[in-house]
Amino acid sequence: MIPVDAALLVVAKAPVPGLAKTRLAASIGPGPAADLAAAALIDTLVAMRDADVSARIVALTGDLGRARRAEEIEDLLAGFVVIAQHGDALGERLAAAHRDAAVLAPGPLLQIGMDTPQVTAELLTTAANELARPGVDALFGPASDGGWWALGLAEPHRASFLAGIVMSRPDTGTRTLAGLQTISPMVSELATLTDVDTIEDVVTVASELGPGSHFRRAAEAGRATSW
Repeated sequence: MIPVDAALLVVAKAPVPGLAKTRLAASIGPGPAADLAAAALIDTLVAMRDADVSARIVALTGDLGRARRAEEIEDLLAGFVVIAQHGDALGERLAAAHRDAAVLAPGPLLQIGMDTPQVTAELLTTAANELARPGVDALFGPASDGGWWALGLAEPHRASFLAGIVMSRPDTGTRTLAGLQTISPMVSELATLTDVDTIEDVVTVASELGPGSHFRRAAEAGRATSW
């Protein structure tokens, strides 16, 4: 099968205790929160690895040497092009990641985060196919908390508008979609997903996953021992 002529990009942070999932860590502690972040990242990378696309890129920040499950993550990253994040605010880093990835893989680019371990290779392949379809300028995947989990552009250099959007607010998704609509005549919307920020999110997302999911196993282990 010929891969979809589109690239996948994940913007990720090394799951270091005390630095990863700080909102969740306030409830369950920095170690368990980092364990969940690591599991979510692993599930995300596996889905990307198995998606039928032409390129896979990871924009990474943080010290993997201090991260939970560092060896597993490093083994998976060996199959990806890894680039560094640049910028201060998250919006700036997202815009820079799109710009840098476009140099490595010109053409349509679908960006996701590492907080939706329920993504599958099939979901990502379907989304990439939609983005590569003639006439589709952009994709937008809303999150249930008012943010977003996926953003795709046929011309990824146009993601520069993200630098002016404040992330992690209830209106972030609305503002991001409005920004997309100012530069893209046609925005195709993906399914709404729950990203993991709270204990309630952990329980909800883990319940949607099969027994082979790293995130589900990490959630079950955490609830049995710590929460």
